[in-house]
Amino acid sequence: MRFRLCVLSLLLFSLVAFIPLPNPATPARASNAHPAATTRYRLDPSQSKFVAHALRGGLLWFKGHDHLVAARDFSGEAEITTDAISPASLLLDVKSESMAETNAVFTDQQKQIIDKELREIVLLPARYPDITFKSTEVKGKAGGSNEYDLKIGGDLTLLGVTRHIEIPTHVTISGNDLRARGEFSINRSDFKVKATSAVHGMIRVRNKIKFNFDIVAHQI
Repeated sequence: MRFRLCVLSLLLFSLVAFIPLPNPATPARASNAHPAATTRYRLDPSQSKFVAHALRGGLLWFKGHDHLVAARDFSGEAEITTDAISPASLLLDVKSESMAETNAVFTDQQKQIIDKELREIVLLPARYPDITFKSTEVKGKAGGSNEYDLKIGGDLTLLGVTRHIEIPTHVTISGNDLRARGEFSINRSDFKVKATSAVHGMIRVRNKIKFNFDIVAHQI
């Protein structure tokens, strides 16, 4: 009886000895699923347009023409996950002093006067040098090969006032370049943006201001 127990014990020991034990130093085997890659892009102002379209607010010295005020100096970064859209983000910084009248109906002299009023009365770049937008959420869907229809929600800060806005954007990716096009509107009163008086000023516009953009960015 003791002999049989000894033989059985030896057999059990042999089986246990050949069972591989987990090695804590060996990393777990990676899953076959690969996380979607997020790609970063840097905005290129030399190939981009960012314009504020301010509709006239009445007949003035300049016959009530609309203002087309373009940003000459801005920077920022965008990122998108091409397979799943999110995570994605947008950061934009516009130098308010670079905003300038571009409507061809105005003479060069008139543009200089308008730009002076933009700086001294409307945008106040000495106090508020930056106009910024920082996304808080990006959602949407793929609209075709490397094309996306997005809604970018985020915080716009203008004249020290921050408001949440949503920007509908069509994005196209080609090689190392990203192109984003769209438009959105804000109310001047929400950001305490002034218009000069009709008595002496040349910037007299409606409350709603529409922004158009066509932005090109390059992969970092």
